Amino acid sequence: MGKYRMIHTDFWDDPIVIEEMTPEERYFYLYLLTNTKTTQIGIYRITKKQIAFDLGYSIDTVQMLMERFIHQHKLIRYNSETRELAIRNWGKENLHKGGKPVMDCIASELKAVKDISLIQYVAELIPKQEIRSLFESFCATENSLSNEDSNQTEENVPLENDLNEAKEDSLHPFTIRGQKEKEKQKENKKEKQQQKQKAFTPYIENDQNRKNTPKVEDLVQNQQSSDAQEIIEFWDNNGFGYSNLNAKEQLLLWLDNSSFLQPKEMILRALEISCAMNKRRLNYVVGILRNWENESILTVNEIEDYNRQLSERKKRSKTKAVSGGRYVPSGFTLDITAGEDE
Repeated sequence: MGKYRMIHTDFWDDPIVIEEMTPEERYFYLYLLTNTKTTQIGIYRITKKQIAFDLGYSIDTVQMLMERFIHQHKLIRYNSETRELAIRNWGKENLHKGGKPVMDCIASELKAVKDISLIQYVAELIPKQEIRSLFESFCATENSLSNEDSNQTEENVPLENDLNEAKEDSLHPFTIRGQKEKEKQKENKKEKQQQKQKAFTPYIENDQNRKNTPKVEDLVQNQQSSDAQEIIEFWDNNGFGYSNLNAKEQLLLWLDNSSFLQPKEMILRALEISCAMNKRRLNYVVGILRNWENESILTVNEIEDYNRQLSERKKRSKTKAVSGGRYVPSGFTLDITAGEDE
């Protein structure tokens, strides 16, 4: 079967594509539909590093785009363990024709899928009953096999797994502890990425089910997201580049990774200076922030004090340079009558 993918012209009439997607997201979506890893069933294995390499994006940018497509647009699913990606509308757009060659190709590709839930995810929107039944047959087979395996393990060896785990913990305590620490680090990284993702959404959803007394963690998270939102709004409204998601992402890293005591205010002040100098570029803004860090300027008030001291130094240097006239020794006494005859 030929290795090609078709994109319908209706792609550009889709309200989600027109109204909700940025140019980077449309480019990302076209890549997901047409890259070399795609299959006939709309489920394929691909790594985030591969996506970043093909598109020329950073891995953090790819992660941010995938989060938007999973949670906001709801067009894909991704299993980070099996590295499998499923496209929601693949069946609706591509699986219209049956026949033995097509069905054989679909069956062979379905056998290679490790995450069976992705098969059910794609099958829900397949219009042709014959093809949808083939997808569902793999889901039913997997469920029956998993139920039989679980029954056998419960009846035959109820304590074997517990004993093995206890033995491994006692023999490799440091390894287990290191794995737990890595899992915690991954969870913390995911939380930070979710906070950055909220900064790019055009609005913040109101949660009416919260209790009257908010938690401290919620207050901190809301504060960080509101700070990021304010920075992004300034960036978008002052001509820095609305669609430059990579630059926005790098700028937001200064909220968490800088030594500033007032990170939001310092970033906004750097943006204001860039606007005043008509240099609306990320490198210029970052250069200002780095200079402040090198000078140990950590608050907005310290910026004003530093500028005031700098102006005073310039004034002093000018007055010293302007001083004119001859040099007169300190012990010299001027006698205007000297040399005259009495």
